[in-house]
Amino acid sequence: MYFRSRRKLQGEVSLSDTLDNDAESNNLSLMDVIRVDDTMLEDLDVKESCRRVRAAVRRCLTDREAKIITLRYGLEGKAPLTQREIAAQCAISRSYVSRIEKKALEKLRGALEGPEGADGK
Repeated sequence: MYFRSRRKLQGEVSLSDTLDNDAESNNLSLMDVIRVDDTMLEDLDVKESCRRVRAAVRRCLTDREAKIITLRYGLEGKAPLTQREIAAQCAISRSYVSRIEKKALEKLRGALEGPEGADGK
């Protein structure tokens, strides 16, 4: 009976099975050799951070500030624009875009680091 049950498992390999020993006589397992591109946790963290930033943009910024930040950093899935491109689109100077962007980023930083930003509300 034992050999029959083992026969079913004959083709299975465990990730912790020892393959070889390295230079320092440490066991080298299959898990050490296989590279895993599992970025699920990082992807979820990025999505949550993006959601928090978008919520802070809607909550804390004026319409003009929100538009400039959205265009500058590509928050709507579009490619980010330069300050010069935003200035041409909004019919304002590049230096004014820079001042608005700086002020808006300070507001966002305060909102995201503040007590309501820390828990995502």
